[in-house]
Amino acid sequence: MRFSASAAVSTCLLALVTSVAAISKVTRTGRYLYTDDGSRFYIKGVTYQTQGIIVPGPDNPLNQPSTFVDNLADDAGCTRDLPNLKTLGINTIRAYSVDSTLNHDSCMKALSAAGIYVIMDLTLPLNGSIDTTQPMWSTNILDQYIKTIDVFKQYDNVLAYNIGNEVLTSNHTQAAPFLKAAARDIKAYLTSISSSALIGYADIDGASAFRDDIAEYLSCDPSGSNSASSAIDLFGLNSYAWCGDAVSTTYDILNSEFQNYNVVAYFSEYGSENCNPGTRVWTETDVMFASPMTNVWSGGLAFNYFHDLSNAAGTVRDFGLVTLSSDNSTATPNADFTNLAAQYGKVTFANNPTQASAPASSFSACPSSDANFAASAVLPPTPNESACACLASKLPCLFTPKTSDFNAAMGDLTNTVCSFLLPNEKGSCADIAADGTAGTYGLVAMCDPTIRLSYAFSQYYELTARASTSCDFSGNATLNAAVASAAPSAATAAASCISSPSAVFTPSAPAGGSAASGGSGSGSSAGASGSGTSGAKNGAVALVGERGALVGMAAAVGCGLLGMLWTLA
Repeated sequence: MRFSASAAVSTCLLALVTSVAAISKVTRTGRYLYTDDGSRFYIKGVTYQTQGIIVPGPDNPLNQPSTFVDNLADDAGCTRDLPNLKTLGINTIRAYSVDSTLNHDSCMKALSAAGIYVIMDLTLPLNGSIDTTQPMWSTNILDQYIKTIDVFKQYDNVLAYNIGNEVLTSNHTQAAPFLKAAARDIKAYLTSISSSALIGYADIDGASAFRDDIAEYLSCDPSGSNSASSAIDLFGLNSYAWCGDAVSTTYDILNSEFQNYNVVAYFSEYGSENCNPGTRVWTETDVMFASPMTNVWSGGLAFNYFHDLSNAAGTVRDFGLVTLSSDNSTATPNADFTNLAAQYGKVTFANNPTQASAPASSFSACPSSDANFAASAVLPPTPNESACACLASKLPCLFTPKTSDFNAAMGDLTNTVCSFLLPNEKGSCADIAADGTAGTYGLVAMCDPTIRLSYAFSQYYELTARASTSCDFSGNATLNAAVASAAPSAATAAASCISSPSAVFTPSAPAGGSAASGGSGSGSSAGASGSGTSGAKNGAVALVGERGALVGMAAAVGCGLLGMLWTLA
């Protein structure tokens, strides 16, 4: 729950940041991180996100959370937790979801004054990230990401933005081109606003071949010209390989796999709970922050500051380092916390290699798609807000939902029009589809889901001789009065508005205010146990119809329509 932050709390936090030198900027040179003075930087931190509510069921196969609490907007919580974070001796936290409509000044500035950087996921659970099985890279997700960046660009301690967390799985890699397009467009936007923040992705652990394919693809160059324009800067691995007081060779396979990796690699989550008696000893830090691992890896983030339950194989595990009181006013460290603080206290950073001697990265051509890694090197275009708005203004039949809670209805309607109505009239939804395996992207696939559905409605309206009854859809569609009977066909409107359907360009900030808590589709939004959080206004608030649209569209022909959930701006 969110508790009120009094003026005294804000004053206390702001007092912490006065008369303190600015935190050093961290940049990437080759496969390593360095501060402004040329010292090598290692991520030594914890993940910092309250666990959201998980509603299991057939419409939530990945057990993703449906709510989130924006801990960075919780002034009282930051005041409560900052002494503990200092005791741990960390220099970085990871936040899985934030609400860009809220104020984060006090917490972000207090963290900066304490020398603590933030790695921030741009995603929101369920409705606010690139979907695992039916991905899209469209205007609504791009706008959400940029709105979050625009809120946080003022803070000097944002180390990196993650464009996804555990989106790709061993059985589903078709979202990889969409993640890579997101990295490309967000990197271009950060450059345009003179931001030094890096771009990252947090990968679920798995078999060696799976890890290798994902890492290589996300840091490759589709053009084959040794360009970093679509490559991530940080590859995070959510790894729980080390359990208890493991042997020092536990990470040897990982070291071998990543010994020649071209960008920064680190552990975006670590700290297994699967060892008896259940209290984590954190001896992996002795290995993680010493040679030979420091030749390959740049530290890691212990999972998780807040209590975080996982029910794996019928056994409940709690990954939390502290226990909150019933009124959330105190956070009491447990044995896991004490052990981690002791281990982190022994860590020293070796400044090797020096920044001057660190070799530059090279970016090889992308691997070919195959049965084990089904992902094309052809990426989706940059979503074009103005082109999509132009199209929406010219379509004759518009999606006008009867209620504001329309995500579930959107899924049902898409299934109806794409699986039954259009095929019966010799039409299809190909123009609003996207296929990351084949590298084919429909002309309208980059637009937000309401425009895509309006496009499908308009096609059906035209194929049925523009009968008034063909633009109703149970009261969820109306004729566009602005164009009336003079409306061009949907295809003609799309061709006139979207003149360069494969264009790649630097996106600009969307018009209007900050993003609300919505989005399009979802991968995992946090945590090895599906522990991220989602919602609005910093409360644990369920999103409307979050998975209904995905379920409805799963029945549609497999044409990549599941990204229909969208940001309710």
